[in-house]
Amino acid sequence: MQPAHETTGGTSGPGTAVRDDVVVLDGLTKRYGSRTVVDDLSLTVRRGEVYGFLGPNGAGKTTTLRAVLGLIRPTSGTATVLGRPAGSPGAQVGALIENPGFYPYLSGRDNLRVLARYAGAPAGRVDAVLGTVALTDRAGDRYSTYSLGMKQRLGVAAALLKGPELVILDEPTNGLDPAGITDVRALLQRLTADGCTVVLSSHLLGEVEQVCDRVAVVSAGRLVVESSVRDLLGLRRLVVAAEPLDRAAAVTAGLLGAERVAVQDGVLVVQAGAEDAARINRALVLADVEVTGLRQEAQTLEEVFLQMTGSELAAAPPPDAPHERAQRLPQGAVR
Repeated sequence: MQPAHETTGGTSGPGTAVRDDVVVLDGLTKRYGSRTVVDDLSLTVRRGEVYGFLGPNGAGKTTTLRAVLGLIRPTSGTATVLGRPAGSPGAQVGALIENPGFYPYLSGRDNLRVLARYAGAPAGRVDAVLGTVALTDRAGDRYSTYSLGMKQRLGVAAALLKGPELVILDEPTNGLDPAGITDVRALLQRLTADGCTVVLSSHLLGEVEQVCDRVAVVSAGRLVVESSVRDLLGLRRLVVAAEPLDRAAAVTAGLLGAERVAVQDGVLVVQAGAEDAARINRALVLADVEVTGLRQEAQTLEEVFLQMTGSELAAAPPPDAPHERAQRLPQGAVR
């Protein structure tokens, strides 16, 4: 994956710079009555990357993506997409939110033709996007005969009809078997090779670890961390045996942040790099904490996620907000 170009302002074209930040959220908040679903969320998606958006059930992922698409209005804060307010007409954005919906009695190709006419996309785009999602051989078959993975890929094809610069996919591998997950992974690689920026919401951390350049981890509507996958995995788990444990936890939290510190099974578990071990040990000793053991352990992305959020991931996330789920977005969003 190529790194994003460090350029600012403007739009692409001769003599102009290419905007580096494709999506910018600044203090985004969404409330339903007394319930806060997204809470002061700020993050940035850069051009040309696959950006993973991770969170446990009810974390506000789908709510956030709907705000980015302009499908709901935030209570406060802003969402900017390709330099424009979210939902602005003409923005080159394609999306697949929830399960795709198509006419079961039409072929995959004919379903896309209907959508292309509705969206004003050139007729030639239909066969092009079928090739991108590797469905050319089955394009003439009825949608009702497609496997779940093929239906997901057709949904992505619909989102690509207008040649978007940004593609947003909400749980695209949900419910797929290993072969279907592999197909989606290959599709993401093709999209970035074609110059698309991809925002991917997922609960399959192993897949995110393989395909994403950077990730944002959210919990209870708040941003826990935004980092490259490499840097996130570089934070190893430091296990500290110390007395008194509560004072050790307080000192370490003050040093690194409470979100990187937890007490488990009578020891302190800290998400920290090798360079932090001596600093933590020194701070604990100066605070009159008796340190009896320090050891580092490598972590997977899943372990980092669970330590940061304190939550397990389920196979199928429930609705983030009932009001939103009533607004279906079948066949992907083509803007």
